[in-house]
Amino acid sequence: MLLVLMLGSYLLGSTMGAYWVSRWLNLPDPWCHGSGNPGATNMHRLGGWMAAVLTLVWDASKGAIGIALTLWLQMETYAQIFTAVAAVLGHMYPVFHHFKGGKGVATVLGCGLVLAPLTTLGLTLVWLLLLAWKRVSALASLGAACCAPWLSWWLNPDYTILFSVLALFIVFRHRQNINACFSDNNGYLD
Repeated sequence: MLLVLMLGSYLLGSTMGAYWVSRWLNLPDPWCHGSGNPGATNMHRLGGWMAAVLTLVWDASKGAIGIALTLWLQMETYAQIFTAVAAVLGHMYPVFHHFKGGKGVATVLGCGLVLAPLTTLGLTLVWLLLLAWKRVSALASLGAACCAPWLSWWLNPDYTILFSVLALFIVFRHRQNINACFSDNNGYLD
């Protein structure tokens, strides 16, 4: 049963909100315009707040659905963790889009809201504060990722491993943003 849930979560994670939202709203292809990232920040850049919110809700829902199923089926914590990782990897490396996906922040948000709402709300607060301070989504995401293991350990210790792994994934997917901070590149950060 766990393998079926993991495969389903990966495939659901592979459905990219940015792809569908850009088609519905007749926006440019997010892989070819703006930052080239199919996430809410780039969709905001390409189509405004509605495009960003729709993308965020879609991508967060991908994480929430598989996790909700594991809870409904009363599966063990390890099953919830593996299902969450599968959904996030589906978003980052989507089979339907030649394994070129997003950074995973919204999908982690969806997983976290269902599994560990206190930790996730704390991380959302960190993200919002950093975004308000520096006005850079990538920096806010990296800051929240760095806080994730510690906040989880404090508020939801059963999920510390999950938040630590997902934080590493997010930092890895933001490596181009990290490199851009140390170069003269004036490209997009998201």
